[in-house]
Amino acid sequence: MNLPSYHKLRYGVMAFATILTIALPFITINGRHIFLLSFDEKRLELLGVAFAIQEFYLMPFLLMFGFLFVFAVTTIGGRVWCGWGCPQTIYRVIYRDLIEGFIFGLRRRGNKQKPIDYSKPINRVKKLAAFLIWVVLAFLAASNLSWFLVPPEVFFVYIQNPSEHPVLIGMILIIAGFLIFDIAFLGEKFCAAICPYVRVQSSMYDRDTVYAIYDQKRGGKIYEGDTKLGKKPLGENDECTGCEACVITCPTHIDIRKGLQLECINCLECADACAVVMNRLGKPSLINWTSARADSGEGKTRFIRFRSIAYAVILSLIAVAILVMSGNKEGMLLDITKSDRLYKIETVGGVKRVSADYIFQFTNTGDKQRYYYFEILSPEGLKISMPTRAIRVDAGSKAREVVELYSDEALAQNPNEDARLKARIRAYAQDDDNISIMREAIFIYPAQSKLR
Repeated sequence: MNLPSYHKLRYGVMAFATILTIALPFITINGRHIFLLSFDEKRLELLGVAFAIQEFYLMPFLLMFGFLFVFAVTTIGGRVWCGWGCPQTIYRVIYRDLIEGFIFGLRRRGNKQKPIDYSKPINRVKKLAAFLIWVVLAFLAASNLSWFLVPPEVFFVYIQNPSEHPVLIGMILIIAGFLIFDIAFLGEKFCAAICPYVRVQSSMYDRDTVYAIYDQKRGGKIYEGDTKLGKKPLGENDECTGCEACVITCPTHIDIRKGLQLECINCLECADACAVVMNRLGKPSLINWTSARADSGEGKTRFIRFRSIAYAVILSLIAVAILVMSGNKEGMLLDITKSDRLYKIETVGGVKRVSADYIFQFTNTGDKQRYYYFEILSPEGLKISMPTRAIRVDAGSKAREVVELYSDEALAQNPNEDARLKARIRAYAQDDDNISIMREAIFIYPAQSKLR
């Protein structure tokens, strides 16, 4: 009989996720990272494309995609994210199963319920050694997570002078401290009592959601509500042996035979444990990864249904929006700030001239040096006094320039009030016709009474 080996597949997925998380910060495309949210340089790098802080409009879409993706996975496969991909679970597997169990033998293989016997001095020494190993791994994990905010090539330079980078060091200490407390002391209590996701996941389940279900028709009834009827079912034809292998192996300390519970993370270790026992009797496992519809005999699980289609459509739309916006990335950015002085009035060649100063900040979001300039499209009569030369901006850099706009013509005829005119400005790269953006600024033209 072929036994389910969910734990092998699960550990494979966890290993892949761990390797990917470690490797991803080192992967670059044309010198840009796959994902980097740099607060130091106020830049987002996504799939090899760099976005300045003014282009962070992508972040809400990325967050929406991430949350909705997890919700969609929950609707289809239950809390499989919690049991297979959540960092909390992966870290607990490393600490509890690998370090404490496999390396030091403090836990019997598959037994996650029996407490460690600290009456033996050797076990206390092993526990301390396991804890110290996890402390080291926690700092490595904290550093790895920080690489998505501070790229590795910068990170390893910064930590050589920790006193000059207290924010980075503080961030690593906080993350590492949390991981040490959470994984070594809090454990699965975090999943059941603290994680906000567990509080909303039950509302995403329907009768076609796939999760770990105990086959009560074959195995027999163990619980009546919250009351346990016995260690094993009382019926003659009930197949559950009462071995409680499913209980012993559960990392969140529940009895799956009680039914769907808040703490279940769909790790399916109970299904594997039951399969081993039932195989000896020549029978299939009493615990399966199935849906309530299939378990009750109403029919096959409907993976394609309204909810799954709706999630697929919404996720596709968000993904398309992200791709379109990243593909239409502006080759330059321009912020215009008016100076404190509203305007300056002077007489030039017998004509009243009104001028105003602005601060133009150009950002070159490309990977080549550019020369930028601009022109005034409206109102007619508004001209550029300075600068008279193009503004050079290196790749990925910014440049600030004081700009003076003026008019020798009467742009407004209001006798008593200043007029607020909307100046339309086109900025462009002199060496690339495809780089051009439109901006607006307010030009204050004084009342006629102030010009006399």
